[in-house]
Amino acid sequence: MAAYQWITALTVFQLLTSSFCLENGLARTPPMGWLAWERFRCNTDCKNDPDNCISEKLFRTMTDLVISEGYAAVGYEYINVDDCWLDFARTYDGRLQPDAKRFPRGMADLSEYIHSRGLKFGIYEDYGNFTCAGYPGILGSLEVDAFTFAEWNVDFVKLDGCYSLPKDMDQGYSEFGYHLNKTGRAMVYSCSWPVYQTYAGLQPNYSAITSRCNLWRNFDDIQDSWASVESIIDYYGDNQDVIAANAAPGHWNDPDMLIIGNFGLSYEQSKVQMAIWAILAAPLLMSVDLRTIRPEYKAILQNKKIIAIDQDKLGIQGRRIYKHKGIEIWARPVTPIFENYFSYALAFVNRRTDGTPSDVAVALHEMGLLSPTGYRIQDLYEDVDYGVLSPQTKIKVKVNPTGVVILKADVQQNLIKQNFYKPYNPFTQVYPLRTINDFVKK
Repeated sequence: MAAYQWITALTVFQLLTSSFCLENGLARTPPMGWLAWERFRCNTDCKNDPDNCISEKLFRTMTDLVISEGYAAVGYEYINVDDCWLDFARTYDGRLQPDAKRFPRGMADLSEYIHSRGLKFGIYEDYGNFTCAGYPGILGSLEVDAFTFAEWNVDFVKLDGCYSLPKDMDQGYSEFGYHLNKTGRAMVYSCSWPVYQTYAGLQPNYSAITSRCNLWRNFDDIQDSWASVESIIDYYGDNQDVIAANAAPGHWNDPDMLIIGNFGLSYEQSKVQMAIWAILAAPLLMSVDLRTIRPEYKAILQNKKIIAIDQDKLGIQGRRIYKHKGIEIWARPVTPIFENYFSYALAFVNRRTDGTPSDVAVALHEMGLLSPTGYRIQDLYEDVDYGVLSPQTKIKVKVNPTGVVILKADVQQNLIKQNFYKPYNPFTQVYPLRTINDFVKK
């Protein structure tokens, strides 16, 4: 027994000292797709609610709608199963298996169907004894489960963290990523590692997380409410100095699903979520019933200009650069770049509920837009073109209560008159320090 324990310890040590880095080449921009959890939760009652239970029928239906309703055409490509797909017991040889009544053809068949429609297949598991809903977790079966997912041609694995010890997650999540790599099949790896450690009072090792996960959850699960969306926005703004720099092509902070088109957000609030998620370079994973979504919410989810901000190839996460009396300004550097000057996406958010739109006026240079060539400014929701403005120009927007105005400021290549700004390094001067007095509100 002692010799066996020594060999096991040596094996773990070898794993830890070998390359745990994720080498799948995936998620060069934030993943986009459809995810079941927020809208359909753990509804397993297919007898009384066959159209809305977690079943192969639901996922096949949503796959078809992602194609037929134009979501795939604008970039949504993953169809992701979440918790409650499993049988409560593994097979006799220790392999995961789906609930046979709800997934009678099995997960490999569902994967094949999704792939036949030109989309990609995602699945859920948990680094614990059980999933959050009480189904089998992967502890004790990391290697066999990774290879099972590869055999099912899975493209995306979300690994939750219920029923596990946060102190073990640095090793455990890394080891499962190692086994995913070892299968030879490239699978996006979504981790819940940081959020569980944060709530346990531990400091997440973001250096390890960013090298071993394609995306990760930092904060609470989203709920179908404006209060939940606001809490996530606040978390990302209040903690941006710690987490924003961790985002880059291949690895992303994940503020959780898009709940646009469900029951809890107004039209204006839905526009806020889409805009801020794009500023944050967040994965865009819709969780909505695509059979019943209203056209105005569908239009938000399919806004190509805002999706382009989210998918910008630079992969720089945006930041909140101003907050005062319910008004916030968020900025994200994006392409194109001209002579070391970024273009920008700018979101003006009105958190007030006093019943009337608020006017926000600010000069471009006060938000860090310094190029002497100027910027062409466009409103990404209203298709308003402000023309080419100089850094000294003050732009004024009217923002509805719990609403947003999101602009794209494209740096220009033709000089306008004033050319007295010194060149700067955009990677050290992206976000100049702002104070309340730097902004004028009229």
